[in-house]
Amino acid sequence: MNPVWQTRSGCLYQGDSLALMAQMAPETIDCIWTDPPYNLSNDGTTCIAGARAKVNKGAWDKSRGILADHEFNLRWLELCQRLLKPTGTIWVSGTLHVYPSVGFALQSLGFRILNDIIWEKPAPPPNLGCRCFTHATEVILWAAKSHSSKNRYTFNYGQMKQENNNRQMKNLWRFSPPSKEEKIFGKHPTQKPVSLIARCLRASTNPGDWVFDPFCGSGSTGVAALQLDRYFIGCEQDPEYVKLSIQRLISIDTDRVS
Repeated sequence: MNPVWQTRSGCLYQGDSLALMAQMAPETIDCIWTDPPYNLSNDGTTCIAGARAKVNKGAWDKSRGILADHEFNLRWLELCQRLLKPTGTIWVSGTLHVYPSVGFALQSLGFRILNDIIWEKPAPPPNLGCRCFTHATEVILWAAKSHSSKNRYTFNYGQMKQENNNRQMKNLWRFSPPSKEEKIFGKHPTQKPVSLIARCLRASTNPGDWVFDPFCGSGSTGVAALQLDRYFIGCEQDPEYVKLSIQRLISIDTDRVS
């Protein structure tokens, strides 16, 4: 598989991320940050800009059933495990529709779950059905590849403490959704704020480290990585979002190789 965007800072591939991961060299990635399909597109409705709208995002977000969805999570996480260095870590975001499966898959594969970060959204859309509480959070699971103390993963504790007024940072984080500036080239229906991803990368990587995202969507992980002087490899299947990602990456990294 040939990259559709490449510079000295990294590359982006278009295609099946599982196929790409199977071809990549093992134990070469320092950190993975990804936002996999949540399997939410079930013909229900949600609230967008105050109006009722279909929740469907695309075929990639449709559930294939509990068992098939879990098998998929096991498969891509196993491939991620192969790519991570012994000292590497992985961040996986999700809602209640996917993180129980992801958490169980991580444990089944032998990862060490370090934290469940609770991302609180300050202005979530209202619950139109009025039959449950408003969904105002997402969970980001952070896990180390190895349980061994010999394979010491990166945690920039001092920097995180400094960013939190010299107090230990809690696992409850409050971030607003992506700003208009983050959507000037277009938007993705599950786009994450760069500031949220950047905090994760500041905590768990160092300049010069390699960051990988197998479901990179609009390229937010790559934007955060390049802004922090990390190297980035990403993969996205949808041509529309690949084009969006390239535009965003070029805007950050002007050293493009034609």
